This record gives sequence, structure tokens and C-alpha cells, in this order.
Amino acid sequence: MRRATSVHAKGTWPQDREVATVTLDFEDRHRRRIRLVDDGGADFLLDLPEATRFGDGDALAVADSGDMIRVIAAAEAVADITAPDIDAAVKLAWHIGNRHTPMQVLPGGGLRIRDDHVLVAMVERLGAEVHRHHAGFSPEAGAYHDGGGAGHHHHDHDHDHAHGHADSHDAGGTGHRHDR
Repeated sequence: MRRATSVHAKGTWPQDREVATVTLDFEDRHRRRIRLVDDGGADFLLDLPEATRFGDGDALAVADSGDMIRVIAAAEAVADITAPDIDAAVKLAWHIGNRHTPMQVLPGGGLRIRDDHVLVAMVERLGAEVHRHHAGFSPEAGAYHDGGGAGHHHHDHDHDHAHGHADSHDAGGTGHRHDR
């Protein structure tokens, strides 16, 4: 069985080495070790040294062959958010981030989240226009990204920290808890 042992960031791997693709949704693109099936129906073992987040266009390198399996972000239910101006966009991004919700910044300044009726209602109350549809979802790595290139490591946000104020953060009426 083929064994993929490393991840190479989009644009950093030789595309002429692509032998297959694998289409995965956001949740399935954070893995360490699992048997996967590529889009052509052939199985392979993902066997990484640690749990790694990989994005659309990244490649999984097959051990001992130099072959690459390109990752494709599966279409899933998303909500694209457009703000009327830059000040509103910053406010929307703050409210979404304050809920520790994965968010993708789109070209032109739009925001994309996984479709969630509570968050959609909140951003609409804050003046956003929302377009719900199915598309690939590749959120920002975030401030805890290691910056080391292909690893795409993420801080999973299991944490204990004092806020010095009520943990409800209920400004948008959605509630917020730190016990995820």
C-alpha cells in the first residue's frame, strides 16, 4: 500500500509528480494517520509524524517514490459574507473570531465560514450580506500557525485562560463557551 509521509504546501511541490488527487472536507484535512482512498479509488495510508492540517492544493508525498497526491478541498455548505465597508468587515471578522470559528478570507475582502444558522443570523444582524452555497473551505491558519511552511500546524484551541469578564461574549446573541 502507498504510504504518504509528508505534506508539501501548495506551490512548493513539483506538479509533474502528481499521480492522484484526494478530495476531503475541512474536518478530514486535519489528520495524522488514517487509511484514505484517492479520487481514482486506490487506497493509501496517511502516516504523518504529527497531526497536520493540509489545505486545498497541498500535496501528500508518497514515501520512497517521490509521487505526490494533490489535496482538493471538497465542496461543503459555506456562507460567504460581504460587508458594506471596511469598518463593517473588521467588526464582522472580530465577532466571528471571537467565537473561535474557522474563517477563510476571500479575494476582495469577503469572509467565508461553514454554514451555521446562528452565526449567519449574527452577521446579518451586524449588516452583512450572506450568500449560502457549496464550495471548498480553506480557513486561515491563525495566529498559532508555526510559520514553518508545509506543516500547516494549528492550535486546536483547547485552552484554559481567564478573560477577566463574563465568558458569555454574548454581544451578538449567540453565546460563547471556552469548554470546546
